[in-house]
Amino acid sequence: MQSLSPPTSLTQTRTASDTDKAMQKKTTVDLKIRTPQETEIDAILKLFEYEVRAGKMLPRYPDKIRKELDNWLVATDGDHVVGCVSLVFFDDDLCEVRSLAVDRAYRGHGLGSDLVKAAVQMAAGRGMHRVLSLTRAVSLFERLDFHQADVACFPEKVWRDCEPCPFRDCCDEVALVYYLDDSHH
Repeated sequence: MQSLSPPTSLTQTRTASDTDKAMQKKTTVDLKIRTPQETEIDAILKLFEYEVRAGKMLPRYPDKIRKELDNWLVATDGDHVVGCVSLVFFDDDLCEVRSLAVDRAYRGHGLGSDLVKAAVQMAAGRGMHRVLSLTRAVSLFERLDFHQADVACFPEKVWRDCEPCPFRDCCDEVALVYYLDDSHH
């Protein structure tokens, strides 16, 4: 098993030369990844707005996010939420990286990878052995040592989320799994 290296720091400073023109209003970008505050739920929902309207993502609901806030992480630039990710726990062994979103102006600079790494660290800290992702961003997860798998190998996911999903008959997401230990290889 190859270890998933964590973000260089959960608090990162990047120069404007590392970011696109939409971010060049400042000379540095002070990105932090942390647990969100309840007052940031609307900003989290705004990150999904376009994908939900385009039918690429299922909607998330404020009450559900509020109940599971400790299972979410946000990336902030100053006081602006610019990315998020969550973990959904199925049992003592398996959890899923879900709700990965990055503000369009911050894409393409590794923030999505940093959020996934931070979520995997959170899963490890909670004693998980496997981290699942159902995604269209296959290459991002494969770069982070997730491996493609058959979603049918995860009945916990299928029965809880896939069966009632309105996209189940036309799902184009790929299942990938990251092993936090050697017990499932």
